Formats: sequence, C-alpha cells, structure tokens
Amino acid sequence: MNKIKISAVSYINTSPFMYGINRNEELLAISDISLDIPSICAEKLIENKVDIGLVPVAALLDIPDYKIIADYCIGSVGAVTSVFIFSKKPIEEIQTLRLDSHSRTSNNLARVLLKNYWKRPITLSTDKNADAYVLIGDRTFGKVGSEPYAYDLGEAWTNFTGLPFAYAVWAANKAIPESFVQLFNQTLKYGLDHRDELIDELPKVENFDLRKYLTESIDFDLTLEKRNAIQLFHHYINELNAVVIE
Repeated sequence: MNKIKISAVSYINTSPFMYGINRNEELLAISDISLDIPSICAEKLIENKVDIGLVPVAALLDIPDYKIIADYCIGSVGAVTSVFIFSKKPIEEIQTLRLDSHSRTSNNLARVLLKNYWKRPITLSTDKNADAYVLIGDRTFGKVGSEPYAYDLGEAWTNFTGLPFAYAVWAANKAIPESFVQLFNQTLKYGLDHRDELIDELPKVENFDLRKYLTESIDFDLTLEKRNAIQLFHHYINELNAVVIE
C-alpha cells in the first residue's frame, strides 16, 4: 500500500493527536505526515497534495465529496479560549475587522456572528489600525487583557445557536481503507487518553493554563451536535457568500 499522506496542524490543540501518532509505529510506517497551519492544511487537501487533513470546517465546502474519517475533532462547548475577536472598541462600535490568515473557519465564524448574532455591519480591512482583528491558536495564549475587549467566538457561537462548535475535522478527499481509518481512530484516542503525560512534557505558557485548555476548553469528540453545528455553519457561510441577482 502506498503511504497515506496526512497534513496535521502545528498548534498545541493538536498535540494530543500528535502524541498518539508519534507513538504508533504501525501508523507511522504507512503514513507520510506534515505539520502545517490550518489554511495550508486545507490548501493541501483541496489541491490533492495529501489524502487526509485536519482541516478547518469552512474548507470542507471546497472539497468535493469529502469524507470525515475520524471520531475526533478540534471543538468546543462554549468558550474555547483560543479563537477571538480582539478589539479596541466594544462590539457594538466595531466598523472595521482584520482577518487572520491562518484559518478561514475562524474568519467566517467572526463574520457570521457579527452579522447574525451581534447584528453589526463591518468592513473587512487589512489595516493594522482596524477597530478589531481575528486571532486564533497559540498566538492568543496569554493575550486576553492586551486589548480593551476580547470576544471568545466559541462562547458567542454557543450563546447564539445553543450548539457546540467544531473548528477542524479529520477529512479525506478520497476513499481511505477501512483498516487505516480504524487504526487512525485508535491512535487519536490513545493520544487523548494520555493527555496528562503530554501536558507534563509541554513547556509552560505565561498567563495561560494549558492543562485546563487541553482537558476542558478544547472538546475533542465529534458528536452529532457538532456535526449539526458544521451544517448550520455552512448554511451561514453560504448566506454570506450568496450573490443577489436582480
């Protein structure tokens, strides 16, 4: 069997998955694994450069006949503590928003919430002096308090919809042998089951509780509710991108 190419994400929230992968010699022998930021992970899967990717859920819209192959995801039930809009102004005064180049899911989530939850019309900007900006992942650790306002997008989504959220899922762009899928899921579960050992090995982060983050803030199970949230999120993205023809 040809090696299955996998693009994973290089953030700490993926470290439990990588803990399992790096300790499974059987999986490593039949895989070719790269670590990328979410946007590159999505790009590789869309362009068929890899077979499996931990892709931002917004990118699924660009992958024909995608298949979610794992029982696990990067998700949250309420506050996620690593996906934010940081702002110089309260949300009701924001006029311009700078997006984060790392993930289209978080960018779209911010736009969906600003339009439908906060009812705030905004202009997208690349200006560093924009009223607010989206920031995700490890770069947000310890950053709350550095700007006058911080809005956790996981918390806002749950307040808006009553649902949890899935930011990224393990998806394939082609059929993957069932034996590999089973091995892959077992490997991911092993990493999640050994989070305590992993956390003990991670370097400390100032003003941020990594243990709480990886055991409470990030919810890794891809539940039916999270799958429903993905479908609802896709609906809102399509509404954002719809072109009105008169």
